[in-house]
Amino acid sequence: MEGAYNRVLSARQSVPHDTYVYFMDLLAKTVRDEISGCSEKAYGYLSITDAKKILMFSSDQELLDYISEEHPEWEIKDCCVFFRRAKESQPCKEIPALQLINQTLSYARELERIV
Repeated sequence: MEGAYNRVLSARQSVPHDTYVYFMDLLAKTVRDEISGCSEKAYGYLSITDAKKILMFSSDQELLDYISEEHPEWEIKDCCVFFRRAKESQPCKEIPALQLINQTLSYARELERIV
């Protein structure tokens, strides 16, 4: 895994003081949650090895603990993590574009009068 998430997760090993560890753990959890959410949408399943690599866990047990605590809806079978797909999303309701444009222009005119 490349990029900013990788740097955030690997930065925990080089904190300048022990008091930073707590905050780095919170940040790592947030990053893992974001990665797991994206993985859930992108894949139907991942092998345990791939999931461990993507989420940057050093052992299978750490991954299994994370799944049981944070994502109990995920299933683990045949050395794979199966994601539960959210129900197909409903089509978005139409945005009242003309109404929004008119309101925005009205606000702009009012601001222009004030200034």
